[in-house]
Amino acid sequence: MNPFTPTFGTSPPLLVGRDTDLDDFREGLRGGPGSPERATLVTGLRGTGKTVMLNAYEDVAGAEGWLVISETATPNLIDRITHEHLPRLLSEVDPRQTESRLTGVSLPGGFGADREVSERHTPRPGLRSQLNLLTDLLAERGGGGVLITVDEVHRKGLKDLRELGTTIQHAFRERRNVAFVGAGLPSAVDGLLSDEVSTFLRRADRRHLRTVRPEEVAAAIAVPVREAGRDITPDALQVAVAGTGGYPFMIQLVGLHAWRADSTAATIDVDQARRGVDQARRKVGQLVHASALADLSDVDRSFLAAMAHDDGPSRMADIADRLGVDATYAGQYRLRLIAAEVIEPRGHGLVDFTLPGLRDYLREHAASSHWGPEIALPPADRSTLPGTDQERRQLPGPPDNTGGRGLPR
Repeated sequence: MNPFTPTFGTSPPLLVGRDTDLDDFREGLRGGPGSPERATLVTGLRGTGKTVMLNAYEDVAGAEGWLVISETATPNLIDRITHEHLPRLLSEVDPRQTESRLTGVSLPGGFGADREVSERHTPRPGLRSQLNLLTDLLAERGGGGVLITVDEVHRKGLKDLRELGTTIQHAFRERRNVAFVGAGLPSAVDGLLSDEVSTFLRRADRRHLRTVRPEEVAAAIAVPVREAGRDITPDALQVAVAGTGGYPFMIQLVGLHAWRADSTAATIDVDQARRGVDQARRKVGQLVHASALADLSDVDRSFLAAMAHDDGPSRMADIADRLGVDATYAGQYRLRLIAAEVIEPRGHGLVDFTLPGLRDYLREHAASSHWGPEIALPPADRSTLPGTDQERRQLPGPPDNTGGRGLPR
């Protein structure tokens, strides 16, 4: 069976490059209330393994005897935690979950008395009260706590996240065994923290997932292959490692397709590894790049299309020239795309793509059919660039210095 799992949210057969983060979190659970790792925000580009890290955090908590509530920041988040997760956990933990009450008494001689007693002040179970009850019961049992993980945090879920944050902050103040880990894109998390959220979210431990070192990538590919009963040559492993760019999702894609290139062969050779890399690059475009571009404005995408003409890092002067705008205006979009972590600076006046394969994807999809990577277009000859007129029509005029008009979304 193919050991690789390039499905979003599915844990790989061997998680590499994240040991320090998980060790710190484990120590935070063991360190007691007040440990900074008990409030953690995980950020990273698409495909860097944010959901996989949530899975790993949950595994660590479970191994430490903690209960886990795993959720996604979609509408009705608080309702689901309050009326589904917490009641389920309380029913598992509370030894007094079922009660019987004496409602009648019969005496000798036929005399009897019935009395129904009701509480005048019955609190309505809410998020905070149920979380408090659950942590109290766990304390009575002698240990453990409650970890709440929330994936895809975003400003759209601000109301629920604010309520959850306030509740967890109270739990921290009361020194309850509660921990929180949220995950999201860097821009989404930054947007959330810029709004009015609980203090604890702003002070949460930030863990940014970056690419994985080559030696760790090699282990992530070679170990599952060999444990599944096949082998991979050193040269083939080198090709596969280079093809991933250290990008966690690509590790699984390259592994999957290198395995599939000839599933009957006892050993994966260089040719199979190359075919695996080529197929993985096509797939990552469909699964990651299309989604990343969908979140950007038309002008952002025009900026990236202008970058795609270069085989390596792009000069800002060339990008501005291709778009027909001045350097100051192009520089503002440079800052936007760096903040979104789609591009990164590569020295003075240079930028490059952060997502592996995005340049090729843009060449194949963002440009019109008569422009492909095999056609060399001089940067100065803007009249021949496909879509340039349309892109220029989408570009607003250079921003003035009065602060009256911001950049479009």
